Amino acid sequence: MSRFAAPIAEQIWDMKYRFKDADGKALDGTVEDTWRRIARALASVEKDSAKWEDKFYHALEDFKYLPAGRITAGAGTARSVTLFNCFVMGTVPDSMAGIFDMLKEAALTMQQGGGIGYDFSTIRPKGALVHGVAADASGPLSFMDVWDAMCRTIMSAGSRRGAMMATMRCDHPDIEAFITAKSDPARLRMFNMSVLVTDPFMEAVKADKSWELTYGDKVYKTVQARDLWNRIMQSTYDYAEPGVIFIDRINKMNNLNYCETISATNPCGEQPLPPYGACLLGSINLARLVENAFEKNARMDVEALDDLVATAVRMMDNVVDASNFPLDAQAQEARNKRRIGLGVTGLADALLMLGLKYGTEEAAAQTDAWMKQIARSSYLASVELAKEKGAFPLFDKDKFLASGNMKQMDKDVRDAIAKHGIRNALLTSIAPTGTISLYAGNVSSGIEPVFAYAYTRKVLQKDGSRTEEEVVDYAVKMYRDKFGADAELPDYFVNAQTLEPLAHVRMQSAAQKWIDSSISKTINCPEDISFESFKEVYMEAYDTGCKGCTTYRPNDVTGSVLSVSESSEKTPAEAPATVTEDAEVIYMSEPLDRPAALEGNTYKVKWPDSEHAIYITVNDVVIAGHRRPFEVFINSKNMEHFAWTVALTRMISAVFRRGGDVSFVVEELKAVFDPRGGAWMKGKYVPSILAAIGGVLEQHMVATGFIKGEGLGLKADPQAEVMVVGEKPKGKSCPSCGEYGMKMESGCESCLSCGYSKCG
Repeated sequence: MSRFAAPIAEQIWDMKYRFKDADGKALDGTVEDTWRRIARALASVEKDSAKWEDKFYHALEDFKYLPAGRITAGAGTARSVTLFNCFVMGTVPDSMAGIFDMLKEAALTMQQGGGIGYDFSTIRPKGALVHGVAADASGPLSFMDVWDAMCRTIMSAGSRRGAMMATMRCDHPDIEAFITAKSDPARLRMFNMSVLVTDPFMEAVKADKSWELTYGDKVYKTVQARDLWNRIMQSTYDYAEPGVIFIDRINKMNNLNYCETISATNPCGEQPLPPYGACLLGSINLARLVENAFEKNARMDVEALDDLVATAVRMMDNVVDASNFPLDAQAQEARNKRRIGLGVTGLADALLMLGLKYGTEEAAAQTDAWMKQIARSSYLASVELAKEKGAFPLFDKDKFLASGNMKQMDKDVRDAIAKHGIRNALLTSIAPTGTISLYAGNVSSGIEPVFAYAYTRKVLQKDGSRTEEEVVDYAVKMYRDKFGADAELPDYFVNAQTLEPLAHVRMQSAAQKWIDSSISKTINCPEDISFESFKEVYMEAYDTGCKGCTTYRPNDVTGSVLSVSESSEKTPAEAPATVTEDAEVIYMSEPLDRPAALEGNTYKVKWPDSEHAIYITVNDVVIAGHRRPFEVFINSKNMEHFAWTVALTRMISAVFRRGGDVSFVVEELKAVFDPRGGAWMKGKYVPSILAAIGGVLEQHMVATGFIKGEGLGLKADPQAEVMVVGEKPKGKSCPSCGEYGMKMESGCESCLSCGYSKCG
């Protein structure tokens, strides 16, 4: 009998976490086999491995403890992969040789599947003198373009998709260019970007004082702090980036502030890390631990929670010893500090089971209590591990207990640490859990509210047909099982779209108080929120103790994610999904017929290393009132190009003639990198001739309205298929499955249909 609560859970397990051999043969017969594989691998470092294997298995059983995806997919497979999700890399030196040494380290790390974060504040600003070569510096953003190209190269080589975070200090001379860099939708697409905001800067913003942009001992420019803050806010309002990281608060509250300084985070922001620091993640599924759900005596089983936290801490500590690391420096950093990031998922569902409305003062108070309980349990469990196995090597009792974070801990916890030490320098973090939450039966993600109570997804069958299935939130399903399928949901059922932004901030602040690292959370804002109200969200996050702030407001550049209308809040499953005329999707087993005459355009591309230009003709056909690409012709006098241009012409045309959403061709071409090097064209680095052709196809598709001008992967609404029950979505399509079911949660985009996640 299947343990999965929903078909999508089993499909995600099979696609992402089930152990298979190189030929695709399943080696994990059931999800129980997956749990056993993980338990055995993490118990292998124990003296009594049989005892702990059984204990670990029962923690994993029924999705109570959810290790992060790298652990679930990689533990016990004997593959050369890291079980750590992401890394902050070394400090970037301000020299050409040092910069490219860092690029090499980044490539090796991403090759093993780790996301990376970098602080680019250490690179001198654009226009600064480069001594010894009589030249001006190109600035950190030009090197970020190189990192972006590297990440694309790793992806095109067949490795796991890349994820990167770039940070820059608010006093760097190039901060204004950094803030607006992603207003160009084709630039730095592999990066998330955040500004490192300091306490003096925020004080200057509030007092409307001047602010110096400096590098080294030189002041390059003086601006008004409030003007710079408004530019950050305007860019975030318009383009959803950059995010904001309150870096001084992070360093002040860091247990290890006596031996490390943090200036960057992992790609989703929940792990501020020092150079070569790594994030080791896992989540307690709170939705599985509520007793008597939806009854007056509903309660969290605190005893079970304490036991589960203790087991999870031990499992995660063992990962430090069981994992591979791309670089020796990463292994040394992890073993010296043994930091882990134990978080939660299913918080919103657990609150619903207690009859609490997410975002209210009551829900925030309950969140505070649960997070304190988890923090307390995890610290005491780590003390027990220290008694058995020793404290982390860089433990300094007096300095550790003097950190800002430790001052709020209960006296008995502090006394235990003082007496016995502690095994793990930091213990708690809240990471994005979109995919593992679906795998666990569609529980609410992280500390986010329920995104949608129910939606339908299109499932591609082996014969090419598509069937529909309903995906229901875990708590909603439990409520209906208890009170009947037609039972009206109570008023305390709210979702991400109907919450006020400040209610999101209230919940993030309540959780942050007890989280050692940080929280990956998205504060959803309505498209029509005023700019002043939008800025208030960030100021409230700063004033209430958050370590960072990430918002999402639908906009013309990034598009909109799948949304739920207010009308579907009460009983979303009862509202019929509608498909209007502009929602037509063409999926055909036979090619489209070619009319006798087609309208098109011819584009000229001059590649620097080629004597002859390449001419690209794109012809279009009109289907259901929409113009779409139908065929491509690529020609050049350069005979060295003849074979591949003919092959490309035939292949692309064959794809186009099959109909459907074919804009993925653009992304595939633009991800091709020539190992001999690319070229600069119109101020942008183009990594290959094929990428240049992809750029032409994108330009044509935008000009004809087939895709919007947001950049790759953001397809036009006419291809929309995935429906939130009760409303036609206006969202982006998934780069993995093509369905229009992308959502923004925990600072990360993920797909409701296939479980794809940008972050992991």
